Amino acid sequence: MTLNTTRRMMIALAGFTALSCVVSSAVAQEKKTIALVQINQQALFFNQMNQGAQKAADAAGVKLVIFNSNNEPTAQNSAIETYIQEKVSGLAVVAIDVNGLMPAVKQAADAGIPVVAIDAILPEGPQKAQIGVDNAKAGADMGKFFLDFVKANMGGKAKIGVVGALNSYIQNVRQEGFEKTIKGTDGIVIAGVVDGQNVQDNALSAAENLITGNPDLTAIYATGEPALMGAIAAVQSQGKQDTIKVFGWDLTAEAIAGIDAGFVAAVVQQDPSAMGAAAVNALQKVSAGQAVEKNIAVPITIVTKANVDPYRAVFK
Repeated sequence: MTLNTTRRMMIALAGFTALSCVVSSAVAQEKKTIALVQINQQALFFNQMNQGAQKAADAAGVKLVIFNSNNEPTAQNSAIETYIQEKVSGLAVVAIDVNGLMPAVKQAADAGIPVVAIDAILPEGPQKAQIGVDNAKAGADMGKFFLDFVKANMGGKAKIGVVGALNSYIQNVRQEGFEKTIKGTDGIVIAGVVDGQNVQDNALSAAENLITGNPDLTAIYATGEPALMGAIAAVQSQGKQDTIKVFGWDLTAEAIAGIDAGFVAAVVQQDPSAMGAAAVNALQKVSAGQAVEKNIAVPITIVTKANVDPYRAVFK
């Protein structure tokens, strides 16, 4: 091989290497980024949603970034504005203040960034899809279960209080669906609602106040995971496991222990992992110019002692 031939080969190799670097860089730049604007990372429910979204993003070859708003509505608006500036490919939002978030959602849509909503139901707007359960119906279904349970196991009489989260639109919907179903039923007394603010420690204090203020309380309905965790802890701290039955939303290891102990009667279980995955998949379809359902339903299960076993491995 001559010296000139060797030099030509080296120049060609260098050119090929440079071209490869350019192509690799272009591919890296073309990799889409989806942003998930989350409520908090305290609740297991939201962490499972994040995990489902991450698995779907990995499978689709897109980057997922997750913003934890720590229960601050204004932080969600600021995060969306930042993601618009960063020109993400899509936004999935789990809204705290569904009305207050809409200006940011519209701003994203105006910038050509598709938005899907998870769990909390946004007002009519430019969002491409609403993903989650029918919370009003699920609340009503739990109300029907409660009435049947009271008739079969509590002599047809119960005094029930609600541990809610008045700053959460979606939990207010669950509360309303439940209360409408049980209101006016003979033998059922509604003690009132206390506000756990979607924070477990606050829900614990609120539930303890509910129990202390109503010595004859026989049931609690908790509208979300922090509320349920607080209610369970309050029943235990007050030593009321034999006199108060708990009904709520979103399984945890503590909820399953309560089911086993007999004082947690039933828990509405969603599939947050499927919600997160559905959000990523919907945004991928929209980005590819495909149509998606306006409402993407994820079913619920009312978990009791009779059907809790399959969930044990998930909530160790």
